[in-house]
Amino acid sequence: MILESSPAWPSLLLAAILLGDAALSLKPVPFIEACLSGVKLPKDWWWALIVIKCLAAVGLIAGLWFPGVGITAMIGVIAYFCAAAAAHVRAHFLGSAFWINCLGMLAFSIGVPILTLALT
Repeated sequence: MILESSPAWPSLLLAAILLGDAALSLKPVPFIEACLSGVKLPKDWWWALIVIKCLAAVGLIAGLWFPGVGITAMIGVIAYFCAAAAAHVRAHFLGSAFWINCLGMLAFSIGVPILTLALT
């Protein structure tokens, strides 16, 4: 069925990366702090990104048992990284953080549902 997150490993890998990113954002490591400052996101809002990433990871994991939830979470992650890319462009913060981190995660996030559907 197209709504199932099967095989599980692409969803689990993306969830693990998002949880790792959220953990690194709790007390932002220098490259994350530089990125968030570079896109001019107010420090008062940095916590929201941690919550979004954790909720996305929970959705990806829940999708292994509840059809539709995983695919919905995948779409949400893609939307999140599209918004992040737009923030980078808007702030003219287009260095390696944009090309490697932001667009890399966007490409990976797009690849997860494609791979999931291809291997189903």
